[in-house]
Amino acid sequence: MKKKGVIIGAIVAIITIGLIATYSSSTETVNLDMGRTHGDVSTAMGSPILGDPSAPITIVEFGDFQCHACYNWFHTHKPAIYEDYIATGKANLVFVDLAFLGRDSPIASQAAYCAEDQERYWDYHDLLYNSQEPKIDNGWANSESLKNFAFSLGLDMDLFESCLDSGKYSKRVQYNVSEAKKHNARATPTFIIVGPDDQQEQFQGGQPYSTFKKIMDNMI
Repeated sequence: MKKKGVIIGAIVAIITIGLIATYSSSTETVNLDMGRTHGDVSTAMGSPILGDPSAPITIVEFGDFQCHACYNWFHTHKPAIYEDYIATGKANLVFVDLAFLGRDSPIASQAAYCAEDQERYWDYHDLLYNSQEPKIDNGWANSESLKNFAFSLGLDMDLFESCLDSGKYSKRVQYNVSEAKKHNARATPTFIIVGPDDQQEQFQGGQPYSTFKKIMDNMI
């Protein structure tokens, strides 16, 4: 039975790597942990981990940079969650793109990964949510604006523009959208909180701090 389980596990791993490979190129995956999962969610193509990678709890956020509810959660509830759980090593967070609200949503997600090439993913991520405008696709997240954000962070613009204009991370974003839909994340934000024994709680919407606290305290 043990041998059978090992064989099945190996097959699943091979299939997973194969699926990821169809959405990536060798230039995209240099810094990725291709086997990274949290619970049953593949986060291999998602953001860098925010917080201690060995934290017992992971918050997986499926989001869109043009999502108003994501914007509200980012400003209203995330700071306290970060202070009490992420900064203290109790939890970490991974952002997985569900970039579907408008034509500029996928390229905004791609831009964040272009910033990751220069080790500035979270700075760029936060800048997008600090710069979001109420109307979707009004130009605030188009290619020109995304390049202006990169310039304001002092990024190497030759590298950033080459990355963004080439569509280097388009398939990475497509993979994340597919992973979100696989887990029935149909709206943004959707969260999956994964505990130390891979127990999972999933819910939709920018829920308040108290919701996260109750779930995570019960997992610790």
